[in-house]
Amino acid sequence: MTYELPIETDRLTLRRYLETDYDDLLKLQSSPDVTRFLLYDPKTPEQVRQSLAGRLADVPMDTDGQALTVAVILRETGQHVGEVTLFVHQAEQRTGELGFVFHPGFHGQGYAREASVELLRLGFEELGWHRIIGRLDHRNTGSAKLLERLGMRLEAHFVRNEFLKGEWTDELVYALLADEWQAR
Repeated sequence: MTYELPIETDRLTLRRYLETDYDDLLKLQSSPDVTRFLLYDPKTPEQVRQSLAGRLADVPMDTDGQALTVAVILRETGQHVGEVTLFVHQAEQRTGELGFVFHPGFHGQGYAREASVELLRLGFEELGWHRIIGRLDHRNTGSAKLLERLGMRLEAHFVRNEFLKGEWTDELVYALLADEWQAR
């Protein structure tokens, strides 16, 4: 199965990254507020250049470990507000993962939900996936609430299972099945 970009919503454009998105990606990935609950520390300018290079490539989404990360742009202003990602967990089993990272100034306005709905749609309806999960640090209550608003259910709470940024943290795993997506 294939997918098409860009994706337009009422307020957003989800599109491939461009070289000109470097400054916006730098603001996102170098911010301690943004990376607080992510698996990486704030990135250096060179690390962000490498990150952007990976986001520029076409990704067929047919092999374990691949990831499609798209820039989320306000249609009205052209401003970069964040990004959403689909990760291929097991291509043969048709399973994946949803991720999202947004600039703090755009939290609480529904942009992450609007963009994430489109990636769930892409995963289930265009790629034909069976199951999509969302994993996060249990302290990231805003993201947990977003996954719940997306219709995902909490499936697991792993206690102190990851040593992250100098401390043991709990991990929550949410999930949604294709038939649950269709029935929503």
